[in-house]
Amino acid sequence: MSDKVQLQDLSAEQEADRLLEEDDAQRNPNVLSHGLTQLEREENLPPPATSNQTSAVKRIHPAPIIAIWIALSSSVILFNAWILGDKPGDLSHLQLGFRYPIFLTTTHLIYATIGTRLMRRFTHLIDGVDNIDMTWDRWYKNIVPIGALFSASLIFSNFAYLTLSIPFIQMLKAFTSVAVLLMSVAMGLDTFNQRKAVVVVAISLGVALASYGELKFVFSGFVFQCLGIVFEATRLVAIQKLLQGMRMDPLVSLYYYAPVCAVFNMLLVPIFEGYAPFEEILPRVGLVTLVLNCSVALCLNISVVFLIGCASSLVLTLSGVLKDILLVAGSVILFGSPVTLVQLVGYSIALTGLFVFKTSPEVLAGYVAKLKALVGR
Repeated sequence: MSDKVQLQDLSAEQEADRLLEEDDAQRNPNVLSHGLTQLEREENLPPPATSNQTSAVKRIHPAPIIAIWIALSSSVILFNAWILGDKPGDLSHLQLGFRYPIFLTTTHLIYATIGTRLMRRFTHLIDGVDNIDMTWDRWYKNIVPIGALFSASLIFSNFAYLTLSIPFIQMLKAFTSVAVLLMSVAMGLDTFNQRKAVVVVAISLGVALASYGELKFVFSGFVFQCLGIVFEATRLVAIQKLLQGMRMDPLVSLYYYAPVCAVFNMLLVPIFEGYAPFEEILPRVGLVTLVLNCSVALCLNISVVFLIGCASSLVLTLSGVLKDILLVAGSVILFGSPVTLVQLVGYSIALTGLFVFKTSPEVLAGYVAKLKALVGR
């Protein structure tokens, strides 16, 4: 469930993708970025951070930062699945069975709200807030609607973790890129071309194969995940319409969105989950586990800021593919989640399509030329 709590990721991967794309553009103005990647990443342009901080981060070798980011991103998902899960056959006797995803998401958001305020007060990690001209009018017209979409995306995506396996959810989420592109085309923010059409077909075929091969297919969970994807795509497209010209990094976005999402979620907890989570959270989960869970989710967003300063967009794309593969493998090992050969084939097709989509044609052409040179063609 926590995947969306990528809370984080708070879509942290997409936010980092965009920031890295901007950095690449500054280094090489001849490299053009088009397509879905631009739309997904547009939501956060890097604020002019302090030069000392930027240069210090760029001196860090990317390997340890990438390893930490992959570990945190995977840990958020597996940690939340461990807290929420009690699915038969998935080592349910080792899971906590706290079946209240809205409450858990709300706790993450409250923790993130407090954490970002403390970082604003005592660190320079959120100095980008100084570059945002945030008025009350802009806040309730722009931030609140996007926060509501974000909240809906988190809730529906997290509900899917109650019935679907982690590998299957990861495979379904590959379709988010297609959903964003289709919605952006419908709203006039993007256009189709032959390259995009081929990739859309490839990703869609891969996700369809993964769904066909799922052994523990639950229709309600599938619907919840699809709704989460729709709301996430709507959020990303709405950002294009509402936040043009505003420059936010992942932590600055969290600074503004977390309290809005927390309020929306708090209103929904009594309606959909009642007061049971308040009674069960300490006996089932425990204070130490809960704080550790929220801390891992917050640290994921912090790691993205450092990742932005020391890695290129291509490195992030490859790291994201590696992270997805390791996450699927980890869930199979830790939770006994079954994965069929048909799903592996479908997911491989979808990941290939995502890689092509998130990599500029110029970069791909360069690697294809190198590959041809290696094979003597």
